[in-house]
Amino acid sequence: MGILGSLHCIGMCGPIALALPIQTADKRMRLLAALFYNSGRAVTYSILGAIVGTLGAAFKIADLQQIVSIASGCMLVVLILAPFIFRKTASGKTWIAIPYVHALKQSISGHLKQHTFSSLFVIGLLNGLLPCGLVSLTLIGSIAMEDVFQSSLYMALFGLGTLPAMVALIFTKNYIPASLKHLFQKAVPVFVCALGIVLILRGMNLGIPYVSPAADKSGCAEVSCH
Repeated sequence: MGILGSLHCIGMCGPIALALPIQTADKRMRLLAALFYNSGRAVTYSILGAIVGTLGAAFKIADLQQIVSIASGCMLVVLILAPFIFRKTASGKTWIAIPYVHALKQSISGHLKQHTFSSLFVIGLLNGLLPCGLVSLTLIGSIAMEDVFQSSLYMALFGLGTLPAMVALIFTKNYIPASLKHLFQKAVPVFVCALGIVLILRGMNLGIPYVSPAADKSGCAEVSCH
């Protein structure tokens, strides 16, 4: 999901990445700067995954994990298909009107004036807290993970999946072929829908190894018990 959503990340986080104070640095320094910045984003995603994972773990303890998996899958599919079903969108103010988003952007702006690797890392941390539809979809998927660690790892891998494109952006600026943009735009909703279907199947207890493992009476999936 991270790899396929890379172009979305370039559109959302690209302006901040291109604003990093590294334009006059050599290639090695720019690479290090990009790694520090994007590592910060991945860390924030991982922390968000851990927070959401505690909710998923609570559902597991309450023996509701299968219901949560099905509900998460349905939500992913609905959120992806809704824009295609309901073409008209309401006009109104965007997330930028929310005070905490403004505070985040002010803080990022302050760190952009600094020229240290630690400030680049902090910019990445703060960037990961900005509202993002793709991150929200990924967090929904992470709720259905087995525990806090898996949910955190799920989100960290999503962040790392965006790394190649975001690092390349530092060197290539805005040069992205239109055909590649079109391909990725088509691939993301298909992949998210596929993930939603997998989560639905996973919660249906069909006895299909790895896809929909049967659960014993204790609620533990066969594939993870043996």
